[in-house]
Amino acid sequence: MEVLDKTINSYFGVWLGPRDPRVKGWLLLENYTPTFIFSALYLLIVWLGPKYMRNKQPFSCRGILVVYNLGLTLLSLYMFYELVTGVLEGGYNFFCQDTHSGGEADMKIIRVLWWYYFSKLIEFMDTFFFILRKNNHQITVLHVYHHATMLNIWWFVMNWVPCGHSYFGATLNSFIHVLMYSYYGLSAVPAMRPYLWWKKYITQGQLIQFVLTIFQTSCGVVWPCAFPQGWLYFQISYMISLIILFTNFYIQTYNKKASSRRKEYQNGSTATANGYTNSFSSLENNVKQRKQRKD
Repeated sequence: MEVLDKTINSYFGVWLGPRDPRVKGWLLLENYTPTFIFSALYLLIVWLGPKYMRNKQPFSCRGILVVYNLGLTLLSLYMFYELVTGVLEGGYNFFCQDTHSGGEADMKIIRVLWWYYFSKLIEFMDTFFFILRKNNHQITVLHVYHHATMLNIWWFVMNWVPCGHSYFGATLNSFIHVLMYSYYGLSAVPAMRPYLWWKKYITQGQLIQFVLTIFQTSCGVVWPCAFPQGWLYFQISYMISLIILFTNFYIQTYNKKASSRRKEYQNGSTATANGYTNSFSSLENNVKQRKQRKD
């Protein structure tokens, strides 16, 4: 394993240049192998999990879901607060911020972004809960793509650009996750479900987040600083892929559902009319049969 790690690290060094020495020796960052193994295990469970659960009763997981989602809500709130205060303390430039001019604030951002990277590993549990509860319809291409790629992308970000212009997307995403995981936590309590109305707006917020991230990342391209340009182009490309997938999800989930409800309502009205007619006809037939028996 050590030989493999050294080989992989040498290739990364050739392709991407020297790593940021400030994260040397940090948990899970020294070598790529653990991140790759976690990602491969995740995909294996996504593939085998539904097959294993096919003939089994779904698990409720209600109690652990409340605790899990509450924990991720608090972690996301902590990361959002620390990132915002770190950016203000470091006097970060919105248009382009390099990775070495923020002083001690850079280290604060790096520490928080390590938690952001690690949270992507924790969030694999989202999918595992879907499998255990047999909510397989929620394990979409978008869901798996997003979860499987984020952990890997942030391993590279943490090793080469762990602060500076990297802060913006993580800050917005942490805020969105406060809303998202609080919603999921509350929805695990049946008594709360009638009062939860903002699921649709979470998806809208995610789409706005991607657009804003593209805009802020593009600023670094138009008004460059010492932040590596290749990372900016990659982030713009990745955000575009998420916009396409999330837009498709939004259309499939909300626009088509609204259209389906309208059709159901129209069909329901017809069914009611038909039901009334059929019942009336049935009543007439029964009356006729009684009269015939009396005769």
